[in-house]
Amino acid sequence: MGTIVYAITFDCANAAELAEFWARATDRAVDPDASEVFASIDGKDDRPRMMFIKVSEGKTAKNRVHLDLVSTDLDAEAARLVSLGAARGGEFTEAGAHWITLADPEGNEFDLIGA
Repeated sequence: MGTIVYAITFDCANAAELAEFWARATDRAVDPDASEVFASIDGKDDRPRMMFIKVSEGKTAKNRVHLDLVSTDLDAEAARLVSLGAARGGEFTEAGAHWITLADPEGNEFDLIGA
């Protein structure tokens, strides 16, 4: 038997609030038992499960792992994510790729890549 990725898990200050941001960002729903301590987004349709767990310490450094999202309309999708609570960072073009770095409401960086 091989190993599979079960979930992408975020440490956070408020699990339900961060799960709501990511559910709206990825057009999904937060599982119904969400609380400030634990929340999840089910992994349906070959999409990864996402889990959010409250921890006492805050984020202090750059993520070592981050999500890459893809959009055919980079500027419009970046604006939508900002309207949901993301913070816009830098915009980059490198090796034929164009992307915008953003941060979720708790400061976790992620990239939005133009398709």
